[in-house]
Amino acid sequence: MAITQQVWGISPQGKEILKYTLTNASGAYVELCSVGAGIVSIVVPDKDGKLSDVVLGYKNALDYFADGPCSGKIPGRYANRIAKGKFTLDGVEYSLPVNNGPNHLHGGPEGFQNQVWDSRIEGDAVEFMYFSEDGEAGFPGNLKVVAHYSWGEDNSLKLILTAVTDKPTVVNLTNHVYFNLDGDGSGSVLDHRLELNASQWLPTDETLIPLGSAEDVAGTPMDFVEAKTIGQDIRADFPALKYGKGYDNCYLIDGAMPGQLTTAADLWGAVSGRHLEVLTTQPAVQVYTGNWLKGCPQGKSGKEYEDYDAVAIECQHCPDSPNQPGFPSTVLRRGEVLEEAIIWVFDAR
Repeated sequence: MAITQQVWGISPQGKEILKYTLTNASGAYVELCSVGAGIVSIVVPDKDGKLSDVVLGYKNALDYFADGPCSGKIPGRYANRIAKGKFTLDGVEYSLPVNNGPNHLHGGPEGFQNQVWDSRIEGDAVEFMYFSEDGEAGFPGNLKVVAHYSWGEDNSLKLILTAVTDKPTVVNLTNHVYFNLDGDGSGSVLDHRLELNASQWLPTDETLIPLGSAEDVAGTPMDFVEAKTIGQDIRADFPALKYGKGYDNCYLIDGAMPGQLTTAADLWGAVSGRHLEVLTTQPAVQVYTGNWLKGCPQGKSGKEYEDYDAVAIECQHCPDSPNQPGFPSTVLRRGEVLEEAIIWVFDAR
């Protein structure tokens, strides 16, 4: 495994932005950057052996700050939504920035995704670290987060997320990478086939806050238990699809157990023959079909992105878990170590 490092730019605060390239023996490679510990590129072969970049991203490092899609980055301290920007922990109510309608989203406007993380090459991997101070964005506790990325000879990208705190807090971490398996800039992913290892999903209100209990996907447009194209039902007359202008919904992963890797999703490109399997230790996966990509920074290919040009498959805990006692807990306490994994495995057929 060859790993190179370069200075890609300077942040508005004057901090160097570093880009890392991890290349395996076959020539397939991944690019990572220190803005939000983000994935910039994943370049893998199609069915004919042609290498192409299969993730959304930007030409300019500065475009990764405060971009609407949160492209390729690790949002936090709490990925996804917290209702009305409030939660109570151990009898104390905390208030967070409201930046998505009436709700808190992805740690707020100054979330982890908009910070330059410390970084280093660590053996055959790259590690990013961010220290979130007590009270940052309203969250309690000093929190240290480490994102450890490794790229395999089998074209698998592995992300290990760890966190520790000095007082009780809530944490939900994921990576918000967007995929187009036919290649970045190739157009819509509505003809991609998606299969989810999830027989239940979380209905929400119109602001995308879960109503509290899961429902079966069977007999609804939310059903991806059997592979189907993303576009097959996306315009169905169904409340969840109207709220988000497409899929922006949380699914509970069948058979998920803490600390155990489970397949969350499979995705197939319509033209390229590329296939992606997503595995995780997390209990849920948020599927977001790029419903609001139009107007974001110009893509790496030089094209402007349109809505539905990529899909995010975000392995995480459930949205609004701090206010939903029936969901798996996202509380982290002093002396505990949060450790979660996400693995993206690429092949072509």
